[in-house]
Formats: sequence, C-alpha cells, structure tokens
Amino acid sequence: MKRKLNQYTFRSWIRTFKDVCKQLIIPFTIFQAIRTILIPSTFDVLLLTVFIIVALSYHYELI
Repeated sequence: MKRKLNQYTFRSWIRTFKDVCKQLIIPFTIFQAIRTILIPSTFDVLLLTVFIIVALSYHYELI
C-alpha cells in the first residue's frame, strides 16, 4: 500500500525549494510560450509542454 506523503514532514529546504518552483513556473511558462510563438523549434515545444504539465500539477496540488 502506498503511503501518502505529508508536506509538513519534509525538511525545510525541500519546502522552500517547492515554494520557489511554484512561484517561478508561471513566468517561465509565459516566457517559453512567447519564445515558442516567435521562434518555434522542437525543443521549445517540448520544453513548453513540460512547463505546462508542471504548472498544472502545482495548480491541482499533485506535487
């Protein structure tokens, strides 16, 4: 049986890292979307997809 992780049992630096990532993912996603629109490449599209997935997982608190 998989044990659910409690965010309050994490060490403080892990919580800090998670909070910093949560604050920065939206600006990075917007910047990458603008860059993908202006100069599209395969790498840009894949990176934008990863950023969107991470942003949605933070929004729905899956991470």
